Amino acid sequence: MILVYVSSPEGQLKKSAFEAVTYGHKTAQALGTQVVALTIGNVNNAEVLGQYGASKVLNVAGADSFDSGTYAAIIAQAAEQVGATVVVIPDDSTGKSLLGRVAVRLDAGSVSSVKSIPDTSAGFVVQKNVFSGKAIASYNITSDKKVLSIAGNTFPPEVVGTDVAVEAASIDVPASRVRVKSVNTVKGIVPLPEAELVVSAGRGVKDPDNWGIIEELAEILGATTACSRPVADVGWRPHHEHVGQTGVAIRPNLYIAIGISGAIQHLAGVNQSKTIVVINKDPEAPFFKAADYGIVGDLFDVVPRLTESIKKFKANN
Repeated sequence: MILVYVSSPEGQLKKSAFEAVTYGHKTAQALGTQVVALTIGNVNNAEVLGQYGASKVLNVAGADSFDSGTYAAIIAQAAEQVGATVVVIPDDSTGKSLLGRVAVRLDAGSVSSVKSIPDTSAGFVVQKNVFSGKAIASYNITSDKKVLSIAGNTFPPEVVGTDVAVEAASIDVPASRVRVKSVNTVKGIVPLPEAELVVSAGRGVKDPDNWGIIEELAEILGATTACSRPVADVGWRPHHEHVGQTGVAIRPNLYIAIGISGAIQHLAGVNQSKTIVVINKDPEAPFFKAADYGIVGDLFDVVPRLTESIKKFKANN
């Protein structure tokens, strides 16, 4: 059996939840078994997880505030109850704090940020990117139980079934050792780890008052905005928009880098993007070496023209 834990911030299922269940379904097919999805707390429309391959959805009430210790205990108990040999967790902010805890409780081998369906022809082999995305490592997990976290925007959600009933799970919920007094979250935008389109800018914008042309391009594309570390450090943009080795690592389908030189620390956080477009007036900017498409030019000339062209294209199509 495969157990997939799906996170649900504020009771809402996000794209990462559907990706994880899709991955669980594909893994179950490889192992000749089924998928059970696990939700914790009050979750809206959890029955839709059946559309992505879950044969059953379990819900555990009484633990609405996230505490990695409490959640790990719940996930481990659920895995034992359903006889799961593989536990799948999204590689989001909560998943990163759960992977090791769940693995210890189950005495399981674990691999984070997995990017492949397990190869069961000679063991249980999964792959992940290493060395800031410059290489791919294969891991053969030999323990009886396995715990995996799934790299975001790697396995597109696939509808393969229909809604299933949500069942209340009989789980002993341990008392939390953490008291959550308040939660501050960014609302109204697609979070960077989940974004498929990202428009990012750096010091080439020259002044925070010039950020309007970046936001206009992002708006017309339906993209999330991001920035380089120097821009966040000087307070031009909030730190949650900082992408790179010391910020948020992202894997969008399209990453547009505007006025960013492309230091190795920045590239480490974005080089798994499927398509990279670079706009920079310096033809020697390191970012061009990693780009799929590059435009050498002044961003204050290129970006407005690009935005207008996209507007015209959308109006005519």
